[in-house]
Amino acid sequence: MANDDIVARIEANPKYHELVRKRSSYSIIMSILMIIAYYGYILLIAFNKEWLGTPLAPGMVTTIGIPLGVGVIVFTIAITNVYVRKANSDFDDMSAEVIREANQK
Repeated sequence: MANDDIVARIEANPKYHELVRKRSSYSIIMSILMIIAYYGYILLIAFNKEWLGTPLAPGMVTTIGIPLGVGVIVFTIAITNVYVRKANSDFDDMSAEVIREANQK
């Protein structure tokens, strides 16, 4: 019963709804960025193989596709880092505040 009361207070708190809204919209934006990066690369592979197979310089074995593929991986790591930092600072602080307020009443 005590847990149900705390859950009800959390759900009634406008800060909780703000947290959910911000976290959801941030997650959607980050997901869209990842989808663009991954599917953009896959679409390049599917529809422009010749360009991806072009050597970076005359006589080089490395093609344009290699640094682009590495770029997708680096972008994935970077965007994950950005999300984790945001979650560990802003979202965790907001969540702790909502829980603290629910426990005070």
